[in-house]
Parts: sequence; structure tokens; C-alpha cells
Amino acid sequence: MQNDVNKLVEYRIKQAEQSIEDVKLLIENKKFALAVNRIYYGMFYILLALSLRLGFKTSKHNQLIGWFNKEFVKTGKVDKEIGKYIHKAFKNRTDGDYGVFVEFEEEEVLARFEEMKIFIKKIEKLLK
Repeated sequence: MQNDVNKLVEYRIKQAEQSIEDVKLLIENKKFALAVNRIYYGMFYILLALSLRLGFKTSKHNQLIGWFNKEFVKTGKVDKEIGKYIHKAFKNRTDGDYGVFVEFEEEEVLARFEEMKIFIKKIEKLLK
């Protein structure tokens, strides 16, 4: 059973890392709404890896983010600023996927992309 969890954790880490490459291509091709979506999902995948490693299971986005806030941000294991990155990414993804006439500027997407890379790197350190 533990071996299956480890395989799933590794799979989620690879998904997060692949999302970084996907976002690069999307930004280069001016597909900003899609890039925003992948920025969030890269962060989501790495959080799923962390939660699986620690025995917390959920498929609900808000529950996962709430768990992360409770266990890592509020306890000081993760800086509050880094904790805000997932909230911004989730809001932007939701706005982009469900909002009407929502457009993202390149500067904003590039800033969120940098946050995504920092976030994933931080969570990968926690996973080790």
C-alpha cells in the first residue's frame, strides 16, 4: 500500500513539473488564460503530492487548500506570502474558467508563473 502511495506522490510531482513546461509554452504563444489554468493546476498537483505523503486525502480544491493553510501556513512551516500564491492562482483559474470576458495581461501571468515556480520548489523541499 505504501508503495502505491509513493508512486502516486511521484506521479503528482511529475505533473507539477510538467505544468511548468506547459506554462512556458502557453506564455510564449500568448495563451494567457490557459497559462493561468495550468499555473493553478501545477500548484494543485504538488499540494496533492504533499497531502498524500502525509495521509490527507481529498479531491476537493477548497479542502486541500484549507488543509495546507492549517497545517503549513498557520504553523509557520511555510511563509504566509507563499501561502497566498495558491489563493491567487485558484482565484485566477476560477475567474478564467468561469468568468465572462476575462482576460489576463502578460505581466500578471508572468508574475503568477514566478510564484508557481517558487511554490512548487518550496513544496518539493517539504516532500524530501
